[in-house]
Amino acid sequence: PPVMLVELLFQAACVSLFLSSGQGRVYPARKKPASFAVERRRVGPHVCFPGSGSGCCPGWMLSPGSGKCTLPLCSFGCGGGSCVAPNLCMCPDGEQGITCPEPPGTCGEYGCDLSCNHGGCQEVARVCPVGFSMAETANGVRCTDIDECRSAACEGTCVNTEGGFACECGAGRELSADRRSCRDMDECQATPCQHRCENSVGSYRCSCRPGYHLHGNRHSCV
Repeated sequence: PPVMLVELLFQAACVSLFLSSGQGRVYPARKKPASFAVERRRVGPHVCFPGSGSGCCPGWMLSPGSGKCTLPLCSFGCGGGSCVAPNLCMCPDGEQGITCPEPPGTCGEYGCDLSCNHGGCQEVARVCPVGFSMAETANGVRCTDIDECRSAACEGTCVNTEGGFACECGAGRELSADRRSCRDMDECQATPCQHRCENSVGSYRCSCRPGYHLHGNRHSCV
């Protein structure tokens, strides 16, 4: 045991001698570069270590005038308001949030179209042609045809058309002047009979003068 104690004391003396020599200061404490402190003062309060893109901390950008990281970023935009901090907007109504609602448009719900004539242009409300209505579709707002036959008062048959409708009457009847109601068609006006024609509702009948009889075709006289 005394021998082991002597060896331990000898090893401790060697270590102490090594640390006291110049070789013991091979790894001095590293100081932060003085240039970074200068850069921090020059760029402003929201600067991060080099390597973060512009050098500004996330949510901030360089001010063009001063070159300092003082302009906040609002990812969603502030509409008519202003960005006062990262993703914080001050809105015209005094409210704060991550964004501001867009002011209502002057052209209504479906936006504007540009109308140009005589060298001048102006925005006008977007409307659909007569017989069409605005509707939300998978491809956005579109003008879709209105099925007027759901409410049209046709006396006969209603046929929906692109942008309108049409009324139709059955055989032997024709549309009246109002294009909705039906009236009997006077087939005799087209002189289908060789001698005499008698109109009836939805049809007509031919007859012959004395001394003749009606042919089998029901139109000619023999």
